[in-house]
Amino acid sequence: MATGTNIRTYFDGAWHEGDVPVMRAADHGMWLGSAVFDGARLAHGLVPDLDLHCARVNRSAEALMLEPTVAAADMVEIIREGLRAYAPGAAVYIRPMYWGQDTGFMAIVPKRESTGFAISLEEIPMPAADGATTLTRTRFRRPVMENAVVNAKAACLYPNNARMLAEARAKGFGNVLCADALGNVAESATANAFMVKDGEVFTPVPNGTFLAGITRARHIANLRQAGLPVHETVLSFEDFHAADEVFLTGNMAKVTPVTAFDDTSYQIGPMTLRAREMYWDWAASSPL
Repeated sequence: MATGTNIRTYFDGAWHEGDVPVMRAADHGMWLGSAVFDGARLAHGLVPDLDLHCARVNRSAEALMLEPTVAAADMVEIIREGLRAYAPGAAVYIRPMYWGQDTGFMAIVPKRESTGFAISLEEIPMPAADGATTLTRTRFRRPVMENAVVNAKAACLYPNNARMLAEARAKGFGNVLCADALGNVAESATANAFMVKDGEVFTPVPNGTFLAGITRARHIANLRQAGLPVHETVLSFEDFHAADEVFLTGNMAKVTPVTAFDDTSYQIGPMTLRAREMYWDWAASSPL
C-alpha cells in the first residue's frame, strides 16, 4: 500500500501513471533484500538538495554491491520531468530506488551488473508548521558496519526502525531516541536528532552507526553561517533530558519539533523555529 496519492512511476526508461509493479518474484532484492532508496522533496515549488540525494542513492547501491546505472545528473533531469505533471504547489515525495535482480556467488551475492532502477513520486503533504512529536527510549539499537550496511540507505535496515516505532507507539509516544552500540544517542527511528542548551546546538557526532543526513548537514551549515554554535559530539540520554529544546531533521518534514522525551517536556523553542525558517530561506535562494 502506498504512503501517498497521485503516484507516478519511472521504470524501463519511461514515466507511467500509478504505482507500477517493478520487481519480479525471483529478483535478488525481493527475496534477499538488496534494495536501496533515497528520498527528496518537492515543496513550496522547491526541490532542495535533489542532486545530493541522487548522488547518495548511487553510493548506497555501491555499498550493497550493486552497479548504479543512472548518473546522478541524469537522475535529476528524469525526476524534474516527472514532477512537471503535478499541479503548482503540490508537495511530492521523491524516491529513486535500485535493487538486485539476478543472483551471483552462492545465490546470496547479487550479480553486480544486473540492477533494477525505478523512481516513485507520491503526493504527500508537508506536516503542519506547528506539528510536533514525542520521544521515548527503546531497547533496540543502531547496528554497526560489522553486522549491517549502515553506510547505505538500505531497505534491509528498516525492520529494526519499525521495531522501534512499534515500541514507541505501544508506550504512547510518536518516535524514539535510540542508542548506538555503545549506548550513546544516535538518532530517532526516522530522522537525525538535535538538542539546544543555553543557546548552543548539539547533535550526535557521525560514528558509522547512522546516516548523517543531507538535511542534517544543511541545517548545520545554515546555523553556522548565521554565527550559531553547532557541536557534533557524543551525547547521552541525560544530555537530552537536560536540553532546552529538541528537534528532529530529515527529508520528509525538514524540521520536527519535539515536545517530550519520556517524562521531560519541552517548549517549541526559538532555535527550532529559526532552523526551519533558515532552511526554507536557503532553499528559496539556492534552487537546483
